[in-house]
Amino acid sequence: MDDLLMEGFDYPLPDDRIAAFPLPERDDSRLLVYKSGKIQNSAFRQLPHLLPPGATLVLNDTRVIEARIFFQKPTGGVIELFCLEPHVPADMSRALESTGPVQWHCLIGGASKWKPGQVLEKLLRIGDGEVRLEARFISRQPDDFIVELHWGGGHHFAEVLHAAGAIPLPPYIRREAQTADAERYQTVFARREGSVAAPTAALHFTDRVFAELEEKGITRAPVTLNVGAGTFKPVKAESIAGHQMHAENFSVSRDTLRKLIAATQIVAVGTTSLRTLESLYWIGIKSAAAGTLQPELGQWEAYELSGDRSYTESLQVLLGLLEQENGEELNCRTALLIRPGYRFRSADALVTNFHQPRSTLVLLVAAFVGEDWRRIYQHALDEGYRFLSYGDSSLLWRNK
Repeated sequence: MDDLLMEGFDYPLPDDRIAAFPLPERDDSRLLVYKSGKIQNSAFRQLPHLLPPGATLVLNDTRVIEARIFFQKPTGGVIELFCLEPHVPADMSRALESTGPVQWHCLIGGASKWKPGQVLEKLLRIGDGEVRLEARFISRQPDDFIVELHWGGGHHFAEVLHAAGAIPLPPYIRREAQTADAERYQTVFARREGSVAAPTAALHFTDRVFAELEEKGITRAPVTLNVGAGTFKPVKAESIAGHQMHAENFSVSRDTLRKLIAATQIVAVGTTSLRTLESLYWIGIKSAAAGTLQPELGQWEAYELSGDRSYTESLQVLLGLLEQENGEELNCRTALLIRPGYRFRSADALVTNFHQPRSTLVLLVAAFVGEDWRRIYQHALDEGYRFLSYGDSSLLWRNK
């Protein structure tokens, strides 16, 4: 693609500005508001008063799974499996509902200690019974490993994960997950299991905030994007052209498509929601040209396609295809990388936390607000905002 240099998206982030724990109350977080070049300090619980009546709020309702499983070898050594996404069956829902063996793409901590042919075992208690979970090494892939997991008792794999696993906190939170993280590293509306990282921009929402949003006539439109571990993957290449974007599965219901088509102003909660919204546009463009649903979007396809339809028109194509098949939701996959120069079609505003230096998430923010991203981040640093997943929030209005 292009040779946009990542050094232009670096900034100094001291360790003590990274929030290691959430605040006692979710909506006590601070909120930086950026609009028309002006920056103001506010509080997250003021969000309903900062959004226009009748706006459509798009939220990712994915739920984080307990993706980290620790096995202890007979010799005492510990091997950690970080389950990224299912391999067989490939569909997340089917994999979590499976009562038989499954194969997963995993990262392995202590892989050199796992000898070929050695079966790892872990005894679990599920309900009133005991279950023996076994892990077998299958193969090494370019970026991860394939591991097969066996268990007995007729339990779904989701139950096994609940019993065996731990919530996978981001690597920059340098502590072990605690009991409280099982609740606080989930949104209050998390519904569909499948992510290994939370859509953290939505962690600030509470029932109180939602009640006030509803009073203002602000519509909620849920989408589901299963966040992968690649969201933490640093851009190691000197230019963005050398970075391989991770692909993620997402689904959007027929009802949400209708809400988006009718929306007058769209506010995306989090980069995952925004990438979903923009991916929908380009999948609609591809599908209109092909006459059938084209459910995958590559990393650079949006920069190569002709976006000659409005956002509403593109989504109407998808809704029409869905209705033809009498389907209830679209199931797609996207690797869309949004960087400065990208032209947004969907959201007018973005609710998001403050992201890591030299990350694709900073690129997205820079694409959304332009060069003012530096002023925004410097203001947050100067004013003592808390950064990253458990940190404070921002409401950014797009410069059109």
